[in-house]
Amino acid sequence: MKPEILERVIYSPEEIAARVRELARQIAADYRSGGGRDPYRRPLLVVGLLKGALPFMADLTRAMDIPMEYDFMAVSSYQGGTSPGEVRILKDLDSPVGARDLLIVEDIVDTGHTLDHILRRLKVREPASLRVCTLLDKPARREVEVPVDYVGFTLEENLFVVGYGLDYAELYRNLPYIGVVKPEYQER
Repeated sequence: MKPEILERVIYSPEEIAARVRELARQIAADYRSGGGRDPYRRPLLVVGLLKGALPFMADLTRAMDIPMEYDFMAVSSYQGGTSPGEVRILKDLDSPVGARDLLIVEDIVDTGHTLDHILRRLKVREPASLRVCTLLDKPARREVEVPVDYVGFTLEENLFVVGYGLDYAELYRNLPYIGVVKPEYQER
């Protein structure tokens, strides 16, 4: 049953699952062919950005057939409900980063401010490589250019979406699909 706040569903559970499997195959192939390093000695470190990336990261990593470890960062870039604000690190990585291949997994890249902050913070720790995978990309909203290596879906319109990890005031992350929030529910 679709929640009252949703105007329509734009990506079904089946579409999401198929795209996640495609991304997983592509990422695994890229890291398997990565420079002759022994992946069992220094496995890929997958870094999920909490809370939104959790469902995506879980499905993505289960579909990747390469050695990996994972860790999480919690980042806040919102003040109040949905208005962008200052980027703050609420939880940093527990794993050492130096000389590791890192894959950042994000739910959505919008303005680019949050991702830019995280990438700058991680680059000073000198990883062997640093790539980004996002479920959704909103290039039209970009204020800061950031590298995005793997994209699930590109939103050409400026849509406010929820589901599959994406929230509206911490709600609706658990929806198995991605839907557009009705205009009357969006904060102005």
